[in-house]
Amino acid sequence: METPTKSSNMHIGRKISRIREIRGIKQDYLAIELGVSQQTISKIEQSEEVEDSTLEKIAKILGVTVSGIKNFSEEGIVNFFNTFNDSSTSTFNNHCTFNPLDKLMEVVEENKSLYERLLTSEREKNELLKNK
Repeated sequence: METPTKSSNMHIGRKISRIREIRGIKQDYLAIELGVSQQTISKIEQSEEVEDSTLEKIAKILGVTVSGIKNFSEEGIVNFFNTFNDSSTSTFNNHCTFNPLDKLMEVVEENKSLYERLLTSEREKNELLKNK
């Protein structure tokens, strides 16, 4: 029985390229950090396999682990963000226990009260100045 051929799922170069794009890093920057040319980075990204030492350096620059590169999948990224958005939305809705308009009206009334006290104080000052 033959072993199955390597699919694009095992193509390390494409994974490096995709992670680099997601992180917003240009080939030029990666090349400078590795001390190689941009063309070398292009060749690495076209390669199915990358030497472990080079992969470790690339992972460090991209801010991920070697296993993160090897196990990278687009589906995993989509699932991660979908889970993040779902939980953050429901958490907010579950914790909102007051009516924002009621709070706004409380603040308006408080400001009105403070203004009236300030106005009264200013009138008292004017009366004192007139009496002198």
